[in-house]
Amino acid sequence: MCDCGSSRTSGVGPFATGRELVEFVLGAHGGSVATADLPNGGLKHACQGCGTSFVLKTFVQQCPSCGGVHAVSPPRANDPTAIQYAGGDFKLD
Repeated sequence: MCDCGSSRTSGVGPFATGRELVEFVLGAHGGSVATADLPNGGLKHACQGCGTSFVLKTFVQQCPSCGGVHAVSPPRANDPTAIQYAGGDFKLD
């Protein structure tokens, strides 16, 4: 059984912020979490880089306008305020 969501320690794993959270989700379960669909059709969000509105449909997704990378962790997948931004210099490989 996975324990990636078992800690509620602020700033760690699924409760990290910014780039650290994006990197955590990208690596979770060998990368399979990043491309999984969010429950309930996704979360409405405004890009934290350019302000463009879009729906975050997977756990990690780029802004359709500027390419800024955003993520939310599985334990917080229903909370749009938990979406984190990796920063303008972060790029997906």
